Parts: sequence; C-alpha cells; structure tokens
Amino acid sequence: MEALGYFMTPWLDLKLLFLVAAGTFAGVYVGAIPGLSVTMAVSILIGFTFTWDVYPALCLMVGIFMGGVYGGSRTAILLNIPGAPSAIATAMDGYPLAQKGLAGEAIGLSTVMSFVGGLIGIIVLAVAAPTVSDFALTFQPRDFMLLAVLGILLVGSLSGESLVKGIFAGAMGLLIGTVGMDPLTAEERFTFGYTQLWGGISFIAVMIGMFGVSEALAQLHHIEKAAVKQTISRIVPTWSAVRKYLPLSLQTSSIGVIIGALPGTGGDIAALMAYDHAKRVTKNPETPFGQGAREGLVAPETANNAAVGGAFIPMLTLGIPGDAVTAIMIGALYIHGLNPGPMLMIDQPQMFWFITGALALANIFMLIFGLTGIRIFTKIVEMPRTVLIPLILLLSIVGAYAVNNSITDVYWMLGFGVLGYFMKSYGFQLGPVILGVILSRLLDENWRRAIISEQGSLAGLFKGILTSPLSLVLFAMVVMIFVSQTPLWTAFRRKIGLEKIEHDHGAPGSGA
Repeated sequence: MEALGYFMTPWLDLKLLFLVAAGTFAGVYVGAIPGLSVTMAVSILIGFTFTWDVYPALCLMVGIFMGGVYGGSRTAILLNIPGAPSAIATAMDGYPLAQKGLAGEAIGLSTVMSFVGGLIGIIVLAVAAPTVSDFALTFQPRDFMLLAVLGILLVGSLSGESLVKGIFAGAMGLLIGTVGMDPLTAEERFTFGYTQLWGGISFIAVMIGMFGVSEALAQLHHIEKAAVKQTISRIVPTWSAVRKYLPLSLQTSSIGVIIGALPGTGGDIAALMAYDHAKRVTKNPETPFGQGAREGLVAPETANNAAVGGAFIPMLTLGIPGDAVTAIMIGALYIHGLNPGPMLMIDQPQMFWFITGALALANIFMLIFGLTGIRIFTKIVEMPRTVLIPLILLLSIVGAYAVNNSITDVYWMLGFGVLGYFMKSYGFQLGPVILGVILSRLLDENWRRAIISEQGSLAGLFKGILTSPLSLVLFAMVVMIFVSQTPLWTAFRRKIGLEKIEHDHGAPGSGA
C-alpha cells in the first residue's frame, strides 16, 4: 500500500500534476523540431531545477522525456524530417500516408500506439525491473557486437528493391560513423588534418540533411503541383484497428523494452529493429512497406516509447544509464543528494515508485496532447510548395545548428542533403545510411573490446560465442537473418511455395 501511495503522489498533488503535464506538452513540441533533442532539453532543465525539490524536478524531466520521444513522429509523418533519431523508421511509412491525404489518421494511429508501447514499458518497469536489469548485465562486449551486426543486417528491410544498393548505403553510413577521434586510442581517423573533424560528423546533421534537405530538393520538381488535401474525418483509430495491431504492438514493445534496458542503445535502434520485425511477421499488409503500411507505423512507435520504460530499468536498479537522457537524469539525482543504483531500491524505494507513477501520468498526457492539435498540424502539409520548401530548409538549418551551435554542422547537413537527393534519384534508400551511422560506434567499440578481452584471439572469441547461451542465440539469429536475405533462400522459398500450390491443386484430383 505504501508503494501505491508513492505511485499516486504525482497524480494527487496538483503542482506535480501540472509539472508533468507542462513537461509532456513541451516535450511533444520540442521533439517535433528537428535537432532540438530531448537530451538537450533535459540537460538545460538541470540548470533551472537544481535548486528545486527533487520531486518537482523529476516530474518536469520525466514529462519532457516521454513527450519528446513521441513528438519526433509529427514532423516525420508530415514533412519526412524525423524530429528525433527514434522517429527515422516512422517516416518510412508515415510520410507516404501523409502524401495520400491520410496524415490525420497516421498521427492518430501513431499516438495511440505510442501510448500502448509506453504503457507496456512502464508495466515491465514496475513488475520486472530487477529481472530485466539482471538480464541486461549478462551482456558481454561480444553480445553488443552481435547485436550491432544484427542491426546492420536490417539493411535488407530498409533497402527497397535492391539489396546491393542497400548494402552500399549501409557501408557508407558505417564509414561516416568512423570519422573523428578513435574512442579507445584517440587516434585520428579520416580527419585529413582538419581539427573540425576531430569530434566526428554530427549524426543529427546527417539525418536532417538526408531526410529534410533532400526532400526539399525533391519537392522542387513538383513545385507547381497542388498540395494533397488531407482527409481528417477520424483522428482516433477505431477499436477494431487497435485490436488488429495489438499482437504486433505487444511484440515490438517487448523489443523496445529489452533494447532500451541495454546500456548504450536506445529508442532509435529499438525502432529500426521493430520495423524490421514487422516486415518479417506481416505476411500480407494492406499496403506494401515503404508505401504507407500502417504496420510500418505501429512497430517503431510502440518500440521507441516502450524503450523509455526500458531505459529507466538499469538506471534505477543498477545506476547505469540506458540512454543519453537517463545518463543526464542520473546526474540530476546526484545533484539532489540521491545515489541511483541497488542502494536506492533498498534505502529509498519510494523514489522508484514515484518515478514509475510520473511516467504513467506522462504517458496519459502524451495521449491527450498527441490527439489534440492534429487538425492544425496537418495544415502544414496542405501549404503551397513555395511556402513548404523554405519552411523545411529553415527547420533543417535551425535543427542542425542547434545541436552543437556549430556552422560546420550546417555545412555538413547541406552537403548530405545534396548527396541524399542524388542517392534517391538513382534508387538508393537513405534508411541504411542512417542505420550505419547509428550502429558504427556500437559495433566499433564492442568488436575491439571483445577481441581485446580474448587477447586478440579470433578462436577465443568464437569459443566464447559458442559456449555462452546468450551469445549463441544472438549468433544464430545473425546467421538466420543473413541467410534469409540471400538470393538462394528466396529461390528456395519460391520453390517450396510452388510445390505447395501444386500439391493443393493436385489433392482433389488424386482423391477423385
């Protein structure tokens, strides 16, 4: 009963209730602006709230976190510019829906499914936090390496019609991600003597350029074309639609919670893995993936919001951040005299239940704010292209500059925008490039940690993979996904399918 009392504290105290609501509202709209990340918003808040009591400060931060993760889907659907890295996968099917005049339906569905994902993440946090954190601790560097390889194999799902072009784009992303100082040895890599490249190329600049600027350039070909009229007859999805996508959302939410609980990963990787999972398990989508499949909207949105609850698990139970935002929140807890980790659960269990209650409340406010203002937001897509294209470019420039207050990032963003435009013109998908950039650091660091831990022995590394149950499962998944993307497997499946059809057609005749 004491735990329930602390869980309900943010719900019953009007000041705390208002702070959660204000934080969530701000998060939704900060998250919708490319480049203005949740991490930035929470880090700025620490400067304002370090003199506050711990409860009000946490309410505001939790609200911004929950709202910001969802908010990135708005501009991803309407303008094909993900407001946050976790919304990259959302743009792949959300934007085609907006082009068909279904932006209202797309935002409504993504909002409700984000709420479902967030709810599942919070339930797992409340019920199974110690179990999940123990599982996360079993991950060795070789397991993180295999997880990164598993992620890179997603290029098959993001490549469109040509796997070869997808592999090329993914390799380009990995190369871009290695520019800068080596994280382990501080050696310069691909800097060519320029000090501006020591910090690497901003991932946000690459993302905004590839999606935002390239889209603005592509729109120039259709500048005289009338804007698509949006049909907003129904915003809240029907119960039958929610029920239809519920099994998929439960699966992808599980992916989100587990990936979110792994230190150093986050909602962006979870969303891309969930999108790949949706493509594999959805046999006959009403619309093909990449052309407005609703399953392609449901999967990443449930996963990236479930990852929020997942990210709090290692933070509260072990004192290890699940992602960049929880790393800042750990700092905030230290400033307020608390010590996140196992002793927090023993000495101050009320803090665990208070944060869980604040997350649940923020999830409800996210649903409310997400379903309001959609009619106004969809007017953006109906603007004449002569207004829309400068707006996209303006948002892109502001977003790229805001990350590091660096004009260099703006130049990179414009350069990658032009590159993205030509890649799209020649049939290359941009998703694999972004995937490569996201996963390059995870793969690079953990490959080297894994090989160093085995004294440079490849045989020792493979022995470790084959003798560890977790590593073996991940390795088997890597092999299965790799084989499933080869032409031989496609030919084999086609042959099996033809034999089955022949058998089915022959069965009545043989029985006659």
